[in-house]
Amino acid sequence: MAFALATPLRVRALIEMAVREAIGARAPHDKFLRTIRYTLAGLAAGDFTVDIDGRIFADPDAVVVCEGIADVRFFAGTHRRRAGAER
Repeated sequence: MAFALATPLRVRALIEMAVREAIGARAPHDKFLRTIRYTLAGLAAGDFTVDIDGRIFADPDAVVVCEGIADVRFFAGTHRRRAGAER
């Protein structure tokens, strides 16, 4: 019964849902596709990681099991520096 209440999803699918939520349901489809492409490229390049319910993911093909609502957060990678932060 416990497995019937949980849904396995790829990280990519959760990112797509998060992007749709962020840009809005009325945003043009081409903007959605561009944003997804840019976001997945940034994830692959290590520009950021994705935190899903407290677990860190860097692979869009990883599978996560969700129940109900999933908290999705994006964190900048540690190798990036802010402009002007160099001394």
